[in-house]
Parts: sequence; structure tokens; C-alpha cells
Amino acid sequence: MSGGASIRIHQELYEQARLDAAAEHRTISGQIEFWARVGRAALDNPDLPVTFIAESLASLSEPREQSRPFVPGGRPE
Repeated sequence: MSGGASIRIHQELYEQARLDAAAEHRTISGQIEFWARVGRAALDNPDLPVTFIAESLASLSEPREQSRPFVPGGRPE
């Protein structure tokens, strides 16, 4: 994100974002932005499971050089 804005959120939400951000190797604001993108996509696509949306969005942020091609019937390395 190039710019920023200050917003007020409940301390409880901030603490959960802090914990989840550490586990997911994101900043706190990055975690809240991720939650917002997941929520927006879930509202726009109510027929898709939220876990599918979250995993799809997370995979888009992974560096391409760390990706492996999908091989049907292949075994994980």
C-alpha cells in the first residue's frame, strides 16, 4: 500500500490481528487488509467457501519463484 489512513478499531480486533499477523508473517495492517480483501471477495462471491477465497488470495501474494507447477496425480516433494 502506498498511502495510508488512520482508523479506529476495537483493541480486541487489533490484538487478534497482531497474533494472526505474526503467525502469517504479515504486518498488523497487512493482516487487517487481508481480512478486508477476504471479506469483500466473500460478499462478492457468496457461493464460494471462505476458506477457498482466503487460500486463493494468500496464494496470489506468494512469490512466483517459490511456486511449483501442478502435476495431476503427481506426488508432493
